[in-house]
Formats: sequence, C-alpha cells, structure tokens
Amino acid sequence: MSELDDTPPELALADRQLAEQLDATRPVPSAGFRGALGRRLEALDPGYGPRPHRFRVTVGLLITTGSLLLVLGAFVSFGVL
Repeated sequence: MSELDDTPPELALADRQLAEQLDATRPVPSAGFRGALGRRLEALDPGYGPRPHRFRVTVGLLITTGSLLLVLGAFVSFGVL
C-alpha cells in the first residue's frame, strides 16, 4: 500500500503526532486475505459485458421524461394547472 500523507498542514504538533500514530497502528488485512478477497470478487463478477444498444438514447429519454414530470408537478403545486 502506498503511504500518503493526507493530514492537513494546519494541525497542531500534538494532533499531527496523534494522526501519525493512528496511521501507524491502523489494522490492515494481510496480503493473503486481500489476494483471496480479490480472487473471490473476480469469480463472483457477473460480467455484464457491453452496454445495451442505444443506451444513451434511452437514458436521455428517461431523464427528459422525469424532468417534464417534475415541471408538471411544480405547475400543479403552484396552481398554474
């Protein structure tokens, strides 16, 4: 795992030391467990494959329909319709 220093620079010295101590004592799963977990997740992957035909058109149509229904609901709630 990479060591990234993500503690904010504006921390006081005591807070920075506490953050470093917590980072050093953070429990990390063993490499064997992480490898086994990765292999299991890969084996359980359903593999959906490529997106359906005309996916963008379908999504655009659904977003447009939902937006129109929201506008219609706003008109009804304000008493315009």
